Amino acid sequence: MTQGEVGGGASSPPRGSDLARAALAAARQAAKNNPKRVVPRGTAGASSRKRRRWSSSGADERDPQPLGRLASRIAMERGWQENLAGGQVFGRWATLVGADVAEHAKPIAIKDGELTVQADSTAWATQLRLLQRQLLAGIAAGVGRDVVTRLKVQGPSTPSWRYGPRHVSGRGPRDTYG
Repeated sequence: MTQGEVGGGASSPPRGSDLARAALAAARQAAKNNPKRVVPRGTAGASSRKRRRWSSSGADERDPQPLGRLASRIAMERGWQENLAGGQVFGRWATLVGADVAEHAKPIAIKDGELTVQADSTAWATQLRLLQRQLLAGIAAGVGRDVVTRLKVQGPSTPSWRYGPRHVSGRGPRDTYG
């Protein structure tokens, strides 16, 4: 009884190592059937080969490239433009929205075109909601139209009075933080 017969008549699929051995054996057989003369570099027979083409004085893809151009090409090939544009919002926040707004609000997160902004006080959160259209226009002019499509404004983060060893039941302080 062979190995294929033990499993109920169906042969088991070849494993990765078996496939590699079969590919190597096929390549060796092809090399034996089609022998080519290999000439090491620097020997007398090497002059019959084509001369290597060197880059001329004009621009060529083999020439050294500026780092920014290479980085943008890699970002485009891998689809990172959206993440990089979102990072520009965080990096250029003060120039995109203005110094006075940037002093009292900071970007928290960008998800699916929605920018979450946290304000220092409830008054500034209300002001940001009123300026929402102008802020979105400034961001679109600075980093692109489709990067930020909506703005979600949060008020100040307050400490929680609900946890701790000396917690007293009740609502705690009201709007005293802003």
